[in-house]
Amino acid sequence: MFRRAHRSCGPVVCLSGDFPAIDVEEVTRGRVRLAGLPPADLGQEVDWRADPYGRRSWMLNLHTLRWAGGLVAAHERSGDPAPLDRAAALVEDWIRRNPRDRPDTSSWAWAEHAVALRAPVLVCLSEHVDTPPVRDSLREHGRLLADPALYRHGHNHGLDQDIALLVVGVRLGRDAWRDLAVRRMTASAELAIDEEGVLHEQAPRYGHYVHRRLGVALRAIERSGLAVSPRLAARRAALEAYITHATQPDGRLTPIGDSPADLRPPRFEHAEPPVRVFTAGYVFGRTAWGDPRAAFYSIRFGPGRRLHGHEDHLGVTYHARGRPVLVEGGFHSYERTGYVEWTRSPEAHNVPVVAGARFRPGTATRLTAREEGPSRQVFRLTDDAYGVVRTREVLVEHRRDLMAVFDSVPAGSAVRSLWHFDPSLEVLDRRDGVVVLGDGERRVTLFQFTVPQAGPPRPAGGQGVRPGLIATGHLRTAESVTVVSPEASRLLTLIVPGGTEPRATVRDGLVTVDGVPVPVPLLGAMGGDSQPSER
Repeated sequence: MFRRAHRSCGPVVCLSGDFPAIDVEEVTRGRVRLAGLPPADLGQEVDWRADPYGRRSWMLNLHTLRWAGGLVAAHERSGDPAPLDRAAALVEDWIRRNPRDRPDTSSWAWAEHAVALRAPVLVCLSEHVDTPPVRDSLREHGRLLADPALYRHGHNHGLDQDIALLVVGVRLGRDAWRDLAVRRMTASAELAIDEEGVLHEQAPRYGHYVHRRLGVALRAIERSGLAVSPRLAARRAALEAYITHATQPDGRLTPIGDSPADLRPPRFEHAEPPVRVFTAGYVFGRTAWGDPRAAFYSIRFGPGRRLHGHEDHLGVTYHARGRPVLVEGGFHSYERTGYVEWTRSPEAHNVPVVAGARFRPGTATRLTAREEGPSRQVFRLTDDAYGVVRTREVLVEHRRDLMAVFDSVPAGSAVRSLWHFDPSLEVLDRRDGVVVLGDGERRVTLFQFTVPQAGPPRPAGGQGVRPGLIATGHLRTAESVTVVSPEASRLLTLIVPGGTEPRATVRDGLVTVDGVPVPVPLLGAMGGDSQPSER
């Protein structure tokens, strides 16, 4: 990041260190890589309505001009005038051919997020190319960024708008814009990030993004000659607990909501317990910190879906012995396709679905009770997302790695549970109430039992096993196995990882796995190992 002065305006707070890395020679020749897609040949005269891949993210990134900002950064590193000349030509061509009032201008050119991400490029360029078109465009960008009707309060786009308005205001000597940006930024952060550090956008990936962008914002504030608000700094610091707990033992973020499964956030210093319940709707648990072979799980509850969340309430993920076991549909892209819509639906998650009932989007889920001990944790969650009360109890046992899930609905209704397994696992065996999956010597066994109101649990046969397709990263997918349970009003599912197939028995009304008892109901059976509480 650079701070400079210019005699005709205010100082330049240039965020060129935050521009994406580019191949300077390639971009100078007119080949541009955007949104993780292969390079596109734009040529020397860019068609600003080009859409070579039919991807929304590609179009947005084209109009941010951040890739052209990379040329400005290359000039500043090397002193070579060629990248700067190309950047100036690109930006001035964009300004000339994308007026806001022309009907054939791309809708992405003046989208609010494109404006927010493009304005810092104009600020950096303006130190070297102080022409009337660049200066006029900066003023136009500033007016849009300051417009309350266009501002995304409490949203990551709003943070980017504030960063942009800050540096534009400083560059043009508009103190009112500068001060507005800082005031909005603080108020927005306090709305979006709760005191426990959870971002209300319902995806850990955006907690990571906002933490990173707030770091840029704090540096920009300091280099503008202003004092950083302690309130703003405190909200950024609070995010670190959320990000840390949402990070799996393999170093990747849990792919909850619009969070790519391959994203690795930075590691933060922490002195946290291994199990944490966030009141905004997350349970994250592990057996140890710093051990890549630790067991790990997540459970979702809380307010109904919003922003970057998915319809994943009551859903779980599970890692054991250093490997993922239960995964989710994941985040693929922001494209408007049937597959992307599916990834956000309940069916893309490890959840109970009420048979024959209509799902009610946006329903909140309550965590009604929990018991936590060093080797076993149990949680009870409930909602009425299908018009009837559905309850899920989740038990995670660490003495013998296993996850037990007990789903129930009132008599007269039935539930079927969905289980999405990691793509590395394939079905090896199926029999009455049992599905065995494996990868080399690794084994994961699913047991299912119906649980009558009176009498012992009984094996529940009739599992459906079907191929699935989960998102393993942005625009990437992999085939996987989905197991669908038979319908029952009270259903117990055991997920048991290990090197050999475990032995599950029913005796005296109790299910036992390799000598470890699994009582039903799951809650209230921990004795001295428990620390009960309720939310």
